[in-house]
Amino acid sequence: MIKKGEKAPDFVLKGHDDREYNLSDYRGKNVVLVFYPLDFSPVCTKENECIVSDLPKFNAKNGQVFGVSVDSVWAHKAFARQIGATYPLLADFHPRGEVSKQFGLYLEDKGVTARAIVVIGGDGVVREVFNYDLPEQPDIARVINSL
Repeated sequence: MIKKGEKAPDFVLKGHDDREYNLSDYRGKNVVLVFYPLDFSPVCTKENECIVSDLPKFNAKNGQVFGVSVDSVWAHKAFARQIGATYPLLADFHPRGEVSKQFGLYLEDKGVTARAIVVIGGDGVVREVFNYDLPEQPDIARVINSL
């Protein structure tokens, strides 16, 4: 798993809005990568609904939030619509979990992304890694405070 102080690997993934997002384009901002197992699952839904509610707090701290899971762009479109997400949900779909693997967050035996939140500073260096068990609800306030 990626650790605090390491340089975050660059990547390009397609978002639910059909745009491609390159991590290196966000230098100068705090980037919050919210890795989660699957769209529509109960804990993932609650986690993302909390982020939707707290998005102004992330924005106030120069934070750019991205959701990342192995779901397809099409699943992300439906999920974003259901929860009201305006931050990009990125499809780590093909090759399956490739970006999650770069961060050490792909659960090969389950075929999904681990539940973790990686905070990357404006210099591209990992500032914090919050790792959770799959059924555990992340503490979003703690993530916001880390910015």
